[in-house]
Amino acid sequence: MATEAPATYTYMGCPYTGGDSSSTAFSDCNSDRSGEFSTTSAQNRRLFMSSVTENSDELICQLVSDLESTCIESQRKAALELRLLAKNKTENRLKIARAGAVKPLISLVQSSDLQLQEYGVTAILNISICEENKDLIVSSGAIKPLVKALRSGTPTAKENAAIALLRLSEIEENKGVIGRSGAIPPLVDLLENGGVRGKKDAATTIFSLCSVRENKVRAIQAGIMKPLVELMADFGSGMVDKAAFVVSILATVSEGKSRLVEEGGIPVLVEIVEVGSQRQKEIAAAILLQVCEESGTYRTMVAREGAIPPLVSLSQSGTSRAKQKAEALIDLLRQPRSGNTAARPSDVSN
Repeated sequence: MATEAPATYTYMGCPYTGGDSSSTAFSDCNSDRSGEFSTTSAQNRRLFMSSVTENSDELICQLVSDLESTCIESQRKAALELRLLAKNKTENRLKIARAGAVKPLISLVQSSDLQLQEYGVTAILNISICEENKDLIVSSGAIKPLVKALRSGTPTAKENAAIALLRLSEIEENKGVIGRSGAIPPLVDLLENGGVRGKKDAATTIFSLCSVRENKVRAIQAGIMKPLVELMADFGSGMVDKAAFVVSILATVSEGKSRLVEEGGIPVLVEIVEVGSQRQKEIAAAILLQVCEESGTYRTMVAREGAIPPLVSLSQSGTSRAKQKAEALIDLLRQPRSGNTAARPSDVSN
């Protein structure tokens, strides 16, 4: 498993290659997703009260026991209550894991009952937020069932499975395991076909997993570049920044550069440099610099898209980092275009 060169920033405690503001681009991805309920029953009020008291041990032990009931309704009720208890309180997340809930919850994730599967996925997501629980969840065999839920669960189960995998990927060695377990293709599908939240969850999880080279290749082979380019082109999607940061990490490999160009990424990036926000302009210029640094052919394509005028404007009015990238790219585009002369490295993390 090959890991790329060290980055200069962290997101959720993990290093990534990308723009300096990548972590803020992904900061609205809330991992503690227990779902919303249309009614608040007396039972749910009791559960929420118990989640803020110190005497939840007995209740948790009973609920863990109920997870293994032969009655599906009892299992649903237990999984629902555990996910609620784990929603906002760290102490309960630890207690639930220590009470032996992880393995029976994983069994629920593999259930053919989609609601039971959804509750199991979300409970695992909520307890995975604690660093102390991550190794136990992985060693108990959660990754493949989560990937299955990501592939064939309800929309909520897919979204929560994606974020559970994101949390487990905070441990570096889990990234390759998650990729080898088949998570990348259904994440790409969620990115392309999911709702607004699903797209954000998928982009964030892919971004995390793709700090490992083998997962970059998997994502590219799964066809990720087409939806990424479409999201960058749609300024109303709320996904321009996220999509661009994922592109930036994929463009560190040659397969990523070529697929980006094949999917029409160059005119989209040039448009972002021209009309995007300051942060969008900065990351778009950095990606174009990555693409152009070793290819005269790509430099010609970028110049023909009319990139130089907006780059000149960016070099005069952008952030200090944006000015640096714009000036370097302008120098490249003004070089003689015969051959694939190597140029200054883009090093998008500088």
